[in-house]
Amino acid sequence: MSLLPTGPIWPRGEGSVLYKISGAWAASFARSSDRAGNLLVDAFPTSTTELLPEWEATLGLPDPCAGVNPSIEQRRAQVVARLTDTNGCSVPYFIAFAKALGYDITITQFAPRRFGARFGTPFGGDAWAYAWQVNAPQFTINRLKFGDSFGQPWAQWSNNVLQCELKARAPAHTILLFNYGN
Repeated sequence: MSLLPTGPIWPRGEGSVLYKISGAWAASFARSSDRAGNLLVDAFPTSTTELLPEWEATLGLPDPCAGVNPSIEQRRAQVVARLTDTNGCSVPYFIAFAKALGYDITITQFAPRRFGARFGTPFGGDAWAYAWQVNAPQFTINRLKFGDSFGQPWAQWSNNVLQCELKARAPAHTILLFNYGN
């Protein structure tokens, strides 16, 4: 009632028609206001829950990279990584892209054996000029976070999304290797 205009044509008495109508509408207006506030949170990919399917549809997700039942957090990370992806082919680009997906990696680059190379360096043919190795933990653990929806597993151990997304972005002439250490 306090949000309505004031004046003689706006009676606020308990028996008035306006009072009865506003009582009937109040619950609906409160729900609409709450949903509008939630939309502000849901409009951003890093915090979305209800609009996540729309974000995924825009980006061609979900794809086989994520597996059968990815968590909400993994789905959000993949959406954010694809939205913020600027494309590139440098080592810092791939490390940053993996970080956006939720993976901490390093990259090892190789080179073919050359005359004058230090003794003890591994011998490699010309193809090693195009090889690079992604070094990642054996298992990346994605844990359930506060705000995730019910029914999600407490934790998932997987590097499938990392491998699939990097293979899709690796330059065509390169050889991509994965090393999952301890």
